[in-house]
Amino acid sequence: MAKKKFYAVRVGRKPGVYLTWDDCKKQTDGYGGAQYKSFPTRAEAEAFIAGKASSAKPKRSTTSTASSTVTTGKVDITVYTDGGNRNTGNVQGGQVKATDKSAWAYQIEFGTQTLTGTSGEWGATNNRMEVMALIQALDRLTQLDQTEAKILVVTDSKYVLNPIQQHWLAGWKKRGWRRSSGELVNAELWKVVDAQLQSFPHLDFKWVKGHATTSGNNLVDGLLNQTMDQMKPGQPIPTQHATAAVPKRAARSEQVDLLSGHSAKPKAKPAKAPTPTEPAPKPKPVSKQQTAHSVSAMESIVSDWKNGLS
Repeated sequence: MAKKKFYAVRVGRKPGVYLTWDDCKKQTDGYGGAQYKSFPTRAEAEAFIAGKASSAKPKRSTTSTASSTVTTGKVDITVYTDGGNRNTGNVQGGQVKATDKSAWAYQIEFGTQTLTGTSGEWGATNNRMEVMALIQALDRLTQLDQTEAKILVVTDSKYVLNPIQQHWLAGWKKRGWRRSSGELVNAELWKVVDAQLQSFPHLDFKWVKGHATTSGNNLVDGLLNQTMDQMKPGQPIPTQHATAAVPKRAARSEQVDLLSGHSAKPKAKPAKAPTPTEPAPKPKPVSKQQTAHSVSAMESIVSDWKNGLS
């Protein structure tokens, strides 16, 4: 029998203690800076809401090797995450086109179970997909009630690791989710990550070289490529266990046809304004001489007609 849990929402739509994960999720999903955590007793949950719970967390590992074997100590769960983009027709470093395929994937290994999740987007950057993979994996673990487990996340993305391991998140948060130099790209996703991390006290991270010898990393890379292979314009994007609610990007004009399945209609040419017609010329007044001539002609015709009858 599963142990009863109390879900404490310290920052959310309606702070309080909830008895089910679904109720807790309603108060925190999509809420910037949400803080929530599960506890075995109501007293601990209430203490967390009141700010009395200890915020100290074990120092996260900064292991950064390319070893194919996870060796950072005993863990309960190992998670592999990856994101990718097919930047077609562009030079390296070029802008992602609205019609490019992008996807993310994760694999969760614990006990005898192996769980995966994947989905994609049109025209998203590789970095966005890397963060999405982490968000979706952590949300799946939360649904599985595994926030207290010792978890190791393995990724080949320094874009994901550096903000967490080097504490950049804290600085961005203090500045209102901006970098010291200006705008923070993917700020809406980093807000979600920051809120999720509050619920995982035993979470470590490990960097591995991509497309190398780490089987789990290669597996999620293959999974996201399968998703991109299956993405077709006008058809639903293949999705497997994409449970986290994240802010959606606004569709660019070039993507409307990819999402709707309809080809773009040519723009109608503006109708030409009708050419104004010239007004009919006014009749000229008839002179007395012309009138007399016309009467004389008519009299002549009548006279000839009468002579013809006699």
